[in-house]
Amino acid sequence: MAAYTENRWGLPQCVGAIDGSHIPILAPQEYHCDYFNRKGWHSILLQGVVDGKGHFWNVFAGMPGSLHDARVLRLSSLWELASRGNYFPPCTRDIGGVNAGHYILGDNAYPLQNWLIKTFPDNGRLTAEHVFYNKRICSARVVVENAFGRLKGRWRCLMKRNDCDVKLVKSMVLTCCALHNLCESHGETYDDGWDAPAAAEPGVAVAQGAEEEGTEIREGLMRYLNS
Repeated sequence: MAAYTENRWGLPQCVGAIDGSHIPILAPQEYHCDYFNRKGWHSILLQGVVDGKGHFWNVFAGMPGSLHDARVLRLSSLWELASRGNYFPPCTRDIGGVNAGHYILGDNAYPLQNWLIKTFPDNGRLTAEHVFYNKRICSARVVVENAFGRLKGRWRCLMKRNDCDVKLVKSMVLTCCALHNLCESHGETYDDGWDAPAAAEPGVAVAQGAEEEGTEIREGLMRYLNS
């Protein structure tokens, strides 16, 4: 996965991108307020990590729609394993003078970690190097947005309100992710007219809490991309 991403986008040690997507549901009888999202409807969240080809290799679904993406990540096994260093192979590489392991890309909703890299926040004082780095990261991260679009384009049940029990909806979502991978890996026909319309996303809420890791790796990656 890292080799494919580096060949396509020039990002060494990158094994994919992470994002979240809302799946509409009927308001459950219990804790229905928890499922009311910032867009104004009830949903569960699908957290997905895809490789450079847009295939899901880690999925986590079923959390209430009111939760922040960073909170969903911290509740997932991905966070627990990656934070302990037990998820990615212990293979490191010098990137811009920094010894870096494998990492995934996220937007500003996620906390910066040694294994989760994101753009520099636009504080009005970004240098040309920062801007160039941000553009490269954003161009590679589009792969996860496209994967969600194709997932919902093929499996239209994920776009309309699902009136089944929340646990069953979760199983349906995960099944659709597996079917997506089968279709994509076997080159099944995909009609561009199926693309799910881009939802009007409110401004992304920045991850809460201090970011204790990842700053050196992000700086090294910026130097590498600008060299």
